[in-house]
Amino acid sequence: MTGLFVTFEGGDGAGKTTQSDLLESWLRERGETVLRTREPGGSDLGVELRQIVLHRRGHITPRAEALLYAADRAHHIGTVVRPALESGAVVVQDRYLDSSVAYQGAGRVLDPTEVRDLSLWAAEGLLPDVTILLDLDERRGRERLSERTEYDRLESEADDFHQRVRHAYLALAEAEPERFLILDATRPVDELALAIRERIEPLLP
Repeated sequence: MTGLFVTFEGGDGAGKTTQSDLLESWLRERGETVLRTREPGGSDLGVELRQIVLHRRGHITPRAEALLYAADRAHHIGTVVRPALESGAVVVQDRYLDSSVAYQGAGRVLDPTEVRDLSLWAAEGLLPDVTILLDLDERRGRERLSERTEYDRLESEADDFHQRVRHAYLALAEAEPERFLILDATRPVDELALAIRERIEPLLP
């Protein structure tokens, strides 16, 4: 594949959407073809699965939740992401398999290795070229979301859940330093955007 696959990860309220917007704008100004997408919800099927995993009012067992995310990933990668990469586009994606390892593995206390293997199987082994981890204390992240009137199923979890998620993300980044760029999400927005561009620019054709 000739494209570039960039994913954004981090806890709720870390600023992934803001930085994804800024990166997309910068890439388009350079003349790059950009696909902006997300998981769950980046495909037609994904929109339906997103409604289930994030907004269903009834209980979902942890393993069922992990499988629903894997189903979304398999369809999304196969029908949206791979075709874009094969055409030479830059894919900028909000969340990918590291989210499953952090949220369903650590957050739901499943085996992180099993969750990762499931995601890799669903995605046929596809890993991002770069993963931007916006690291933020879970309490600070929840403060940033405090003005919301409604929270999804994961945002509504207790502090210890989000603490496990953050620690899992940091462990993933430590294990794959060549793929991850860890940034302190409390830094000014412009500083973060510049650091991300500096990491991405050498990889562009």
